Amino acid sequence: MKKIILLLIIAITISCKNDSKKASEKKEIQIKKKENFPEQLNNVFDAHGGIDTWRKAQILSFNKGEEVHTVDLHSRKTVINTPNFSLGFDGEEVWLSEENKGTYKGDPAFYYNLYFYFYAMPFVLADDGIIYDKVADLVFEGINYPGYKIAYKANVGTSPDDNYIMYYHPNTYQMEWLAYTVTFKSKEPSDAYNLIKYNKWEKVNGIILPKEITWYKKDADGMPTVPARPATEFTLPLVSQGKLGDSFFEKPAE
Repeated sequence: MKKIILLLIIAITISCKNDSKKASEKKEIQIKKKENFPEQLNNVFDAHGGIDTWRKAQILSFNKGEEVHTVDLHSRKTVINTPNFSLGFDGEEVWLSEENKGTYKGDPAFYYNLYFYFYAMPFVLADDGIIYDKVADLVFEGINYPGYKIAYKANVGTSPDDNYIMYYHPNTYQMEWLAYTVTFKSKEPSDAYNLIKYNKWEKVNGIILPKEITWYKKDADGMPTVPARPATEFTLPLVSQGKLGDSFFEKPAE
C-alpha cells in the first residue's frame, strides 16, 4: 500500500511538472507569436541581448559629443541636454529651451529622436506597426550581409513613409549596416537611401549597443564604398530598469 501511495505521489508530481512545463511552453509560444518577428530578425535581437531584456529596460541614456540624450523607452519621452540648449518630447509636444535665443539652428521635431533611432538599433525595429520584408544581400569586402526592409503601417509615428533596411552578419547575426530614407519634410516615400556602418559595439546591462557608426558612400548598385565622413562616437551609455518622473521630460521654466 505504501508503495502504491508513493507511486501515486510521484505520478501526480510528474504530471504537475509536465502540466506546468506545457503551460510555460505554451505561454512562451504565445509570447513569440505576439511578437511575430521573422526568425532571422529574432536571431539578431538575441545576438544583441534579447528582446526580453530590451522590453524590461525603462531608461536609455547616451552621450553624442556634448549632447546627453535620455529616453523613456516605453513612452518615448525624450530630453537632449547640451551646454547651450535643451530640447525634448514630453509625451505630447516637442519643446526647445535655449540659453541664448537662436543658438539651435535645426528642427527640434526632426532631431529629438533621430540619434535615438540610430543608437537603439536593432531593437527599435521591434516597435508596433512594422511590416518586414526580406531584401537582397548587401555585399562589402567579400561578405554577403542578409537584410530585412522595415516599413511602417499608415499613421504610425511622425514619418510613416520612412523605410529602414537592417543588414546583419551571416554567421554572428550581429547588425552591421543600416540603410534608411528620410521623409520628415517631404512626407512622401523615397528610394534615396542613406547608409550607415555599425563599427563597434559594447555590452551595457545585458544589451549590446553601438559605440561608433560611420556614414558610407555607395556605388551605382547601392553597395558601400568608402566612408562619407568621420565616425560618430557614443559615450557614457546607460540602460536602467528604473523610471524617471514625468517632470524630467518637461520643458524647463524660463
